[in-house]
Amino acid sequence: MAFGFELTHIDASSKARCGILHTASGNIPTPVFMPVGTLATVKTLSPDEISEVSEGLILANTYHLWLQPGTDVIAKHGGVKGFMNWKRSLLTDSGGFQVFSLSSIRKIKEEGVTFRHHLSGELLQLTPEDSIRIQNVLGADIIMSFDECAPFNADYKYMKESVERTVRWAARGKLAHQRPHEQALFGIVQGGPFEDLRLYSIEELKKLDFPGYAIGGLSVGESKPEMYAMLKFLSDHMPEDKPRYLMGVGSPDDILEAVENGIDMFDCVLPTRNARHGTAMTSVGKIIVKNKAFSSDLGPLDPHCDCHVCKTYTRSYLRHLFKTGEILGLRLLTYHNLYFLKHFLAEIRAAISENRFQEFKREFMSRYYHGTTDHL
Repeated sequence: MAFGFELTHIDASSKARCGILHTASGNIPTPVFMPVGTLATVKTLSPDEISEVSEGLILANTYHLWLQPGTDVIAKHGGVKGFMNWKRSLLTDSGGFQVFSLSSIRKIKEEGVTFRHHLSGELLQLTPEDSIRIQNVLGADIIMSFDECAPFNADYKYMKESVERTVRWAARGKLAHQRPHEQALFGIVQGGPFEDLRLYSIEELKKLDFPGYAIGGLSVGESKPEMYAMLKFLSDHMPEDKPRYLMGVGSPDDILEAVENGIDMFDCVLPTRNARHGTAMTSVGKIIVKNKAFSSDLGPLDPHCDCHVCKTYTRSYLRHLFKTGEILGLRLLTYHNLYFLKHFLAEIRAAISENRFQEFKREFMSRYYHGTTDHL
């Protein structure tokens, strides 16, 4: 079936909302967290395991897959999903963020961006049309417009020029889109801290009638109060009947604040990256399993979690795996952290549907960020 979004409930005391993303590969409940599979893999996990710790929607990276293995190889597999044997839904970003974050030498012109390969130094060019063509080959259910993710602290003049150019790039990308009935192309709202530029971006993108809208340029180094203030402002102006995607956010406090302001979709490398460094997300806060305090702890990682890691292994064993550099430790904590977020978002959806989101938020924040244990 074609892509669609169904808004099913709005919380009585906030702008938090529940919905369903309809894709050709399945239906996804929202709000939802999407694990990041940058190189056509969520690091350390198999596709079957990813299915267990997600709602069936993950993210892959256009920039990195364009460079390795390249679109020719992926096309032979029928797209990224065939390449990685993923049978459920997929979103690809545009590559714009990586161009601006990984390459220190770049030239931005109306045509597109010329930049150096972040590893080889090879001179490359990426245009809005290129990004969409690449994503057409990658074959994701949801694809993203090519945008400039300008620094949050850029001055007003630069940000205005950037936003106006990004809107023009969005229009060009939509014209270049060859698979609109198979792939939903989202527009990306930019504008840094400037409300008038954010509003301009939204209004211009609305005219292009995208099936969904993302918010870019947040969680890029600004303070949490700055990010939250912008989310509150944007909540009054984003289209209500389209999904809203906050890019690059994955901490529970940020997710709760964004959900309260009507955001439906999230992605971030935080839970998987933290897992590989030995930090677990639990019902009583973050736990660093490498800490000596867990050397003989026979309890589960999280006594309130029913994932197979918590039901099978002790904190002592998990600490042992990290202290000895065993790969299994990375796998188990990655699995647990993503399972934790899947369950967390399910709890959020239940609270919204029962009109008790604010109560849930207060209880969770008190427990997760103000626990009494000394290892948080």
